[in-house]
Amino acid sequence: MPKLQILIVEADDILARSVKTRLCQAGYEVVGQVAEGKAAIVQVQQLLPDLVLMGIQLQGDLDGIATTEQIQHNFHCPVVYLAQDFSSPTFERAKATQPYGYLRSSCSEDELIATIDVAIARHQSETALRESLQQQQELCEVQARFVSMVAHEFRNPLNSILFSTELLNRYGAQLADDKRDAYFQRIHGSIRRMHQLLDDVLTIGEAEAGKLSYQPQPLNLLQVCHEILHDLQPPEESTHPVVFTYSPDCLQSRNTQYCLDERLVRHILGNLLSNAIKYSPQGQSIVFDLVCRTEEVVFRIQDQGIGIPIADQAKLFHEFHRASNVRTIPGTGLGLAIVKQCVDRHGGRVEFQSEVGQGTTFTVTLPLAQTLLHQPSSVVA
Repeated sequence: MPKLQILIVEADDILARSVKTRLCQAGYEVVGQVAEGKAAIVQVQQLLPDLVLMGIQLQGDLDGIATTEQIQHNFHCPVVYLAQDFSSPTFERAKATQPYGYLRSSCSEDELIATIDVAIARHQSETALRESLQQQQELCEVQARFVSMVAHEFRNPLNSILFSTELLNRYGAQLADDKRDAYFQRIHGSIRRMHQLLDDVLTIGEAEAGKLSYQPQPLNLLQVCHEILHDLQPPEESTHPVVFTYSPDCLQSRNTQYCLDERLVRHILGNLLSNAIKYSPQGQSIVFDLVCRTEEVVFRIQDQGIGIPIADQAKLFHEFHRASNVRTIPGTGLGLAIVKQCVDRHGGRVEFQSEVGQGTTFTVTLPLAQTLLHQPSSVVA
């Protein structure tokens, strides 16, 4: 167990050395000894001690009480005052800084150790409580964002369904066949978006609960990729040409050796491809590459869209986080969080490169399930 680190701030060098000797004998580590307030603040910033023993009368412009005010405000480091006596005005000033204890310079070794141990224990309890309250606040904020997001994302497709069904109900018999089909397609698209949202929410819920299943089975990767592309952009709704390429190895033996969890793969590719389409200008092409290797597969999806600002990249895979430049483009902030969870369940990795205004490239590498790598070729995908 590491020794507790203590900084001594005291203008009386003899007293400071005496206290230091007693602390070292008691098993503490004295990480510094200074006599001036500004120097003490610098030492706290650099050393981050577990506790500061603070004298009242110091050298320089700041006395111990003024120094403590700055340390408490900036570093949340516990301070115990050390003085020959605490007169009434001095004690009132010191008390206002909410120190973790008071010690007379003539205190016994037992008093010194007990006061320090109690101060550090109190500080650790307060820190734990503060972190717990912060986590609770963050959880409440996430829940509020979640409710707002779900309500907003459901409202748009529901309004579209309501509008289309009302028109079909009132004027269906008078509408031309192509107009009527267009309204039915709009209803179908809205239902599909709501289904996708529900699926995303359930997937995140499973991942948060540690229940996101991973069941690798032999599958035909080319067929799965083609199906995902068709579902995202039916031929009659195509707005972004997708250039899909794959390595020759992907054609071997009907792909029965490529063992992955199909449900998770569909989540990964569906979210990455839909993002590439959503955040690219209409008509811009998307590049989708598939590389099959002996022990892994690599998916690369490249767009020429709006790109991701550097400031947003660190939180890119956090739930509900959306880049600052998406403006009015609809979205839940769940897609990339789901991608990361699904890649992690495979034991793979997801990487990206992005430049604002130039586009983004995501590369996903998934290792193949070892237990099924050498199945007989007669297994049907």
